[in-house]
Amino acid sequence: MAQVVNKNLAESKSNKRKGLDPGAYQKIPGTDYKPYISASTVLPELTLTSIIIGIILSIVFGAANAYLGLRLGQTVGASVPAAVASMAILRGVLKRGNVLENNMCQTIGSAGESLAAGVIFTVPALIVWGMEVSLIQVSAMALCGGLLGICFLLPLRRYLTVEEHGNLPFPDGTACAEVIVAGESGGENAKLLFIGGGLSALYAFMMKGLKLWHEEPEWAIPGFDGAVVGIDAYPSLLGLGFIMGPKISAIMLAGAALGWLGLIPLIKLIGANASAPLYPATALISEMNHWQIWTSYIRYIGAGAVVFGGVWGFIKILPVMIKSFSLGFANLTKGSKNSSSLRTDSDMNMGIIFIILAVLFIFIAFVPPLKFGILRASLAILFSFFFVPVAARMTGMTSNNPVSGMTIATLLATCLILKSVGYSGETGMVAALSVGVIVCIAAAVTGDMAQDLKTGHLLGATPKKQQIGEIIGTVAAAIAIGFVIKLLTSAYQIGSAELPAPQANLMSMVVKGVMTGSLPWNLIFIGMGIGAMAEMIGLPVLPFAVGLYLPIHLSTPAIFGGFIRGIVDKKFSGHEGDARRESGVLLASGMVAGDALMGVLLAILAVIPNSEGSIAKTLGSIGDNLGIANAGGNTLSLIMFLLMGAYLYYVSVIRKIDLE
Repeated sequence: MAQVVNKNLAESKSNKRKGLDPGAYQKIPGTDYKPYISASTVLPELTLTSIIIGIILSIVFGAANAYLGLRLGQTVGASVPAAVASMAILRGVLKRGNVLENNMCQTIGSAGESLAAGVIFTVPALIVWGMEVSLIQVSAMALCGGLLGICFLLPLRRYLTVEEHGNLPFPDGTACAEVIVAGESGGENAKLLFIGGGLSALYAFMMKGLKLWHEEPEWAIPGFDGAVVGIDAYPSLLGLGFIMGPKISAIMLAGAALGWLGLIPLIKLIGANASAPLYPATALISEMNHWQIWTSYIRYIGAGAVVFGGVWGFIKILPVMIKSFSLGFANLTKGSKNSSSLRTDSDMNMGIIFIILAVLFIFIAFVPPLKFGILRASLAILFSFFFVPVAARMTGMTSNNPVSGMTIATLLATCLILKSVGYSGETGMVAALSVGVIVCIAAAVTGDMAQDLKTGHLLGATPKKQQIGEIIGTVAAAIAIGFVIKLLTSAYQIGSAELPAPQANLMSMVVKGVMTGSLPWNLIFIGMGIGAMAEMIGLPVLPFAVGLYLPIHLSTPAIFGGFIRGIVDKKFSGHEGDARRESGVLLASGMVAGDALMGVLLAILAVIPNSEGSIAKTLGSIGDNLGIANAGGNTLSLIMFLLMGAYLYYVSVIRKIDLE
């Protein structure tokens, strides 16, 4: 066997192309596409090394994205960073590995990011309601949701990656394949990722750990009562803006500007002479500052805009859902005709998948800590079954996985169904949200897995081994995510400035509003009207709505990164443009990961006691004693943030790049 593998390794090196076959970007039958590694070549894939590295990456990126998602309500795809990190470990440290083993590392590793996204969008809503969420409960819901997504996607694998080749471009999956292939020639990309991570972690440690400068400086606009501009000077938000690009960053800022430079001053002006509080606030508007007005009014208006975006997005993808179901079922029923002996066209046995689904239903319905009962277990599985093909096809077309919209639709339908059979109050809220948690996780994991399977199709990976890798990564991430959520909620208050958990707060508002009727519906409807306006003038509703829903402090740093990305896109084209964009994305991904992981590390230090309360408090006292932040923290924050932006600009725009 070793001789066969060595022979195949030699053949793959001698026949190696510089990039993917041009057919990767052409509308040709998927069966005619020539993968980077041919079906007749057998290379190590699901090895002990790839499993260990993949599990570590899954936990690391899962923890980083959990923190980032609770901070901003956005997560960053981990496929490319995981591929680069595994490449650095396999080639740089271990001096071994191949394209398919590297692909397996990123397949397992990226599962943590997607599972974390599903968890942080929903689970913290229970904490917002003052409920105790156990580590085992979080892990159990994450595991069930992740496995449901995997099981429901498997029958669609051939249809999505082979039969729809050319029709579904899978931008993220294709980009990941290109990065893995490019990584065969050197480790420059890995260096950028780790430099970005190291600088960002050091920056975050000095700012959030030692408290040498302010995290969230803000400036009131003179003569414009209630108007404030602020910036959360985080490297992660700078990097996120570069990854999102100029358009989405600008749309988010436009939504924030409407709230903080338009609606807050307007409410302040109109309410200046009010003689009584205006619901839902309990204080006079004239006595409220900008943060209190945002909390009492703007947050609900933003939530209405997000709800409109989610529901409207669901309506728009209904045709996609119907088509996905019809084609998926057709593909499943003719499965015997599609059976192939090719290594690159083999899937897990469907009998095993049906057994896993049956076990999951029993576990969700009857086994603690979930014990949903038959009705809620059926709803969780039914809605997961509905939205898996939607998530897979949407990521295939645009890389955008509308998890929020699908979760909101699930919550609305579940609330109405449960309310009709007698659920109410807090019991009904928890019952409805628990269903939404599993569906949200299933949809999030599906989007990532569909991209990974496309990457594997382009590279010539074995689908069956990738599917096993997805299960391994999901199980590892599910076990770890419970610890991460428990840690973060112990160190920070969910809903506070440190961890506002915007998506989870939104989900809690939707559920609570339907179950108790306590929401200020007029504000929600105003927000829905604003969302409809954005849709009518052609703006993507969700980025605009999220910008309106969040403080402006979170949108202003992202626009800096988006602006730099816009310069790259406008100034460079062709191969150089791709290379510079990739360099910037990798450095930005490192900034996101380094900042987020330092946040997790500081959370650990915050729960380790010492004579001053905790190690984190001891570190923070260093900055307090120096007094730097109090002396000029706002200016220093802006200077340090601009220095990070200048380095991102240098790497992506000025620095010489080897185009060989």
